[in-house]
Amino acid sequence: MGSKKRSSTSMEAAADAVFDDGGFSNLKKSKKGKIKQETAEASAPSSSTATTAVKPMERQKKRKALDKVRRLHTEETKPKEPKTMEVQLTTEVPASSSTSGILPEFHVAVFKDLASGDGSVREAAAEALAMELVAVQRAYDGLENKELVEGGVKMEAEKDDGLNDCAPSLRYAVRRLIRGVSSSRECARQGFALGLTILVSTIPSIKVKSLLKLIVDFLEVSSSMKGQEQRDHLLGRLFAYGAIARSGRLAEEWVSDRNTPLIKEFTSLLIALASKKRYLQEPVVSVIVDLIEKLHSEALLNHMLEAPGLNEWFEGAIQVGNPDALLLALKMREKTLIESSSFGNLLPVPFSPNKLFSADHLSSLANCLKESTFCQPRVHNVWPVLVNMLLPDRVLQAEDAISVSNSLKRPKKNRKSSSSDEEIAKNFQCFCEVIIEGSLLPSSHDRKHLAFDVLLLLLPKLPASFIPISLSYKIVQCMIDVLSTKDSWLYKVLQHFLKTLTDWVGDDDVRRVSVIVALQKHSNGKFDCITRTKTVKDLMSDFRTESGCMLFIQNLLNMFLDEKHATEEPSDQSQTTDDNSEIGSVEDKDSVGTMGNSDFLKTWIVESLPSILKNLKLDPEAKFRVQKGILKFLAVQGLFTASLGSEVTSLELQETFRWPKAATSSALCRICIEQLQLLFANSQKGEGPRPLPNCVEQIDLGSYFMRFLSTLCSIPSVSYFRPLETGEENTLKKLQAMETSLAKEERNCGLSGDANRLHALRYLLIQLLLQMLLRPKEYLEAVSELIICCKKAFPVADLLDSPGEEDLDDDGAPAVMDVLVDTLLSLLPQSSAPMRTAIEQVFKYFCGDITDDGLLRMLRVIRKNLKPARHQDADSDDIFDDEEDDEDFLNIEEDEGIDKAETGETGDSDEQPDDSEADSEAVDAFEAVGKESPEASDDSDGGMDDDAMFRMDTYLTQIFKERKNLAGGDTAHHQLMLFKLRVLSLLEIYLHENPGKPQVLLVYSNLARAFIEPPSAESSEQLGQRVWGILQKKIFKAKDYPKGEDVQLSTLESLLQKNLKLASKPIKRKKSATNLSKKKQSASWNRHKMMTSLAQSSTFWILKIVEARNFPESELQRVFDIFQGVLVEYFNSKKSQIKSGFLKEIFRRRPWVGHHLFGFLLEKCGTSKSDFRRVEALDLVSEILKSLGSTDGSSQEALKNIMKSHLEKLCRLIEQLLTNISEKQSRQAEARKFCSRILQMITTLKLTKSFFKNLSPDAHAKCESQLGAQFIKMKTVAHE
Repeated sequence: MGSKKRSSTSMEAAADAVFDDGGFSNLKKSKKGKIKQETAEASAPSSSTATTAVKPMERQKKRKALDKVRRLHTEETKPKEPKTMEVQLTTEVPASSSTSGILPEFHVAVFKDLASGDGSVREAAAEALAMELVAVQRAYDGLENKELVEGGVKMEAEKDDGLNDCAPSLRYAVRRLIRGVSSSRECARQGFALGLTILVSTIPSIKVKSLLKLIVDFLEVSSSMKGQEQRDHLLGRLFAYGAIARSGRLAEEWVSDRNTPLIKEFTSLLIALASKKRYLQEPVVSVIVDLIEKLHSEALLNHMLEAPGLNEWFEGAIQVGNPDALLLALKMREKTLIESSSFGNLLPVPFSPNKLFSADHLSSLANCLKESTFCQPRVHNVWPVLVNMLLPDRVLQAEDAISVSNSLKRPKKNRKSSSSDEEIAKNFQCFCEVIIEGSLLPSSHDRKHLAFDVLLLLLPKLPASFIPISLSYKIVQCMIDVLSTKDSWLYKVLQHFLKTLTDWVGDDDVRRVSVIVALQKHSNGKFDCITRTKTVKDLMSDFRTESGCMLFIQNLLNMFLDEKHATEEPSDQSQTTDDNSEIGSVEDKDSVGTMGNSDFLKTWIVESLPSILKNLKLDPEAKFRVQKGILKFLAVQGLFTASLGSEVTSLELQETFRWPKAATSSALCRICIEQLQLLFANSQKGEGPRPLPNCVEQIDLGSYFMRFLSTLCSIPSVSYFRPLETGEENTLKKLQAMETSLAKEERNCGLSGDANRLHALRYLLIQLLLQMLLRPKEYLEAVSELIICCKKAFPVADLLDSPGEEDLDDDGAPAVMDVLVDTLLSLLPQSSAPMRTAIEQVFKYFCGDITDDGLLRMLRVIRKNLKPARHQDADSDDIFDDEEDDEDFLNIEEDEGIDKAETGETGDSDEQPDDSEADSEAVDAFEAVGKESPEASDDSDGGMDDDAMFRMDTYLTQIFKERKNLAGGDTAHHQLMLFKLRVLSLLEIYLHENPGKPQVLLVYSNLARAFIEPPSAESSEQLGQRVWGILQKKIFKAKDYPKGEDVQLSTLESLLQKNLKLASKPIKRKKSATNLSKKKQSASWNRHKMMTSLAQSSTFWILKIVEARNFPESELQRVFDIFQGVLVEYFNSKKSQIKSGFLKEIFRRRPWVGHHLFGFLLEKCGTSKSDFRRVEALDLVSEILKSLGSTDGSSQEALKNIMKSHLEKLCRLIEQLLTNISEKQSRQAEARKFCSRILQMITTLKLTKSFFKNLSPDAHAKCESQLGAQFIKMKTVAHE
């Protein structure tokens, strides 16, 4: 017996060696006598129990040794006949028939492919293994005498292992597969388990009971094993049991025998295996769950639930925290639907989802669920089961279908949903509060991570109405604490959560609104600010539908009216933050905590409303409805308050208006009014073409607002948010009446130009109405003046004058445009950005009628300085002789070089600084300046009468009249700069709308003077850039220019002279310039270059205007005299810095100037004392001749006439050039080149004879010696 058993073991070891080495060479080598017999070992007695105990360990060691060294171990020498059978099996001798006792071949090498890392290879190997063994077993079953195949050796079949009915190859394969599932080599466990599953499911001869015994025998676990070996055996048992469960044989066994003990035994073995190691619990339960799906519910009740050890496992699950036991209990309850105490306290009795998710029962399960973090980063299988029970699929469909309609309707107190939906919502809230907020968030990092993983599991099934529950205060606070610091451990986890949340929102506006409201409500409106993300901003920018916008507005209103601020809840930092999140976020959290009872959240709500329209692209009617919804919100909450209760119903509007129970703060009302102003400004900017007359009322936001305002004012229990004095109240009524009249007139005008004027005036009146509520008494005078302008410009029959009002038809009254300009200028200093938009729109449509006096008032603001420039340059008075004349438009000052310099860049942006900072630092600079320098005065105001001076000083005083206790000249200067920039915006509009009017010259001259004047203390770089940009874009490069009889030549001559003088002036350097920094020197040089560029561009522009008037040559003599004076200074004085390239460009663009100056230029070239200037002037002469030398005949004749008339001067010039030869070779070459060019032109024009007649003998000799062959050839041609 012992010899036979050892022989079988040796045979199995040899087969293992064949599989591991991948061939049969080693086995053949051992058959040639190189394997010695060990008779002592064969004859030694051995007990069966000892052999059974030692054999698994001994075999495992031998298999590992074979795997490592790839060689065979010699065991025992066997009798020859059994050896022959082994060889027959392993060398795969084919069998032809069953009657001869030989079975079909079985390829043992297929086991190698079962361990492949490629899943498809493993599957193919398992199928091949099953097909071959099925064929072998089928042939074996058909044999009459099975002993012929088995012989004396049955491949370990001598043991009573239950495989008696299996073919030898099948027995070997089963044992090999059981051993293989314990191998850690590559994917051996998966492949061998797959092969075992297929074999057990397809070959009934393999008994389950026998398999269970073999698994225990082959994969025995003892305390003497090492850790890795013990682990391999435990995992081998797990995979083997999994193969049996998935094969379906246990279900078949129960069908054939309802009293089979196999299910109980199998379940008990699995529970025992799960109790050995923690990491085996989850896969063991997974195996049992697979078995549950295949078994009938009766089998579960009568067999599995009765398995030894299962009840004890359930009972101890809550205490030890076993989530796998909970998962198994839920799966078994789902399949059996029994009400039993077999599950211990894991499931309530009787069972129902409501009881399962009750607060008490969830508290008992919390320990089990917290321990499910052991499998991170994977989420434990118990969570998807709970999620499916918590949120059935029907909830998502039903809830989202009615979310929008219910949210847009007015709230009803008695509205109730179905009982099942209410129960689901209650269960979900309990789950979030007890498990996520109460158990996971207050615990470790891993459990916080698990909490957000569970929320991600909930998202796909989550209805939008449940978002406020899932994104609760504690969840949002945890998100804020983690995301406020990038070094926190969970930072990437929360980033992923936010991204998934945003993706889940998608294009669903209901979800978008719910998420935005939840995040902002629980962060006090500062989620993006604290977390340093753009989550809320991006979500808000994706509104695309009218329904989504209206839903958002309704939710914001509900949140605005909600008195229970989430930020008042106590924040337990130990529960919601990790340790690292405390770093760098203290200030943010303190700000939220200290401002918890403030209006931060309401401020965000108010400021968010107009931003909805920023990226919204809807048709005009839909957009108008959204604007109306925003307008009603802001108007009700910002302008009015209810004296009786917090709700008021308007019968006229058929709408109920609500206010917070606590009075809205004045600061919040101010923000609402400012946002209303911004809403009107944006509406006015984006209106586009004027609508048809019958549609004006429908989509005119201003008309709707005024009607809405009148309706609310008519309700007795509704009043303005602050009490109004009698004067204010009367002014408001006049303003409303005027707006109503203008609106009626606008509808009657249709699409005419007056309709645009009326529309702009109406919106300015609306802005003033809101501004009056913001700043009491400040705008009363301006509103009264504007109403007068409206009456004068558009007489309205149904609006009677008030008693005592000025007679508008008085002959001594100022022009209506002058009053309008004064009013607009008085509004500019303290106006907000929306108010400036309305002012600019009014000015745009009325600027065509502005008078010269009104324009001059605006221009004097640009040149107004609080203090005179220091170190007034005495030489600057020499430039102009008519300094006291108002017509002196260009007061050019010399550059001192190193004062506060302006940059040379063009200010392209029309944006102006907000006046909020200016308001906060305003001072009464007018009085301060009077105290500091009472003798200071602006010379530029010499032409202003007393009334004009009074109005100008009124504007300037208006800038600084607030907060007089804040002293400081810099603040006054800053305010003045803001005022100047705002006036520049109006001037830019004027130039854009009226580019061809003569008044453009007036604007140009004053802007140029303001730019060129020496930099004063209050000059700013931004102002200089803005003036430069307007001059370049709106004047010099404009498509149109001043035309008509009103353009006076004397004005153009004066401007031309001064610009040419400016272009000739050198940069004046101070004696201390060597001690200045390079930065200041560079700034001074840049300023000089900009002034030179301005003078050159101005000259080109003025000459273009002169040429367009087509003045006769006799009237242009003054222009020619100016150029002659410039040329005289150019040739005689080194101080003249005018560039020859500039003069050359003038002659190229305006040839008529060069033609008239040709003779004068020839004379000055000949008499010039500077060789350099003489050579530069030759280019000017060449440019004039080039402009005359066109290809057409008329130009040729004109050139010939000019050359002939100036031939004598040309001869003298050639004589001077060849006589006074420069020492520099480059200048000599230029002179000879010019002479050769003149000789060539004379020859071409056939003026050779006349030339020689005018050429003196000395010049003749010089030409021969200097010009050589060209002159001799020309002389020969003349004689011919």
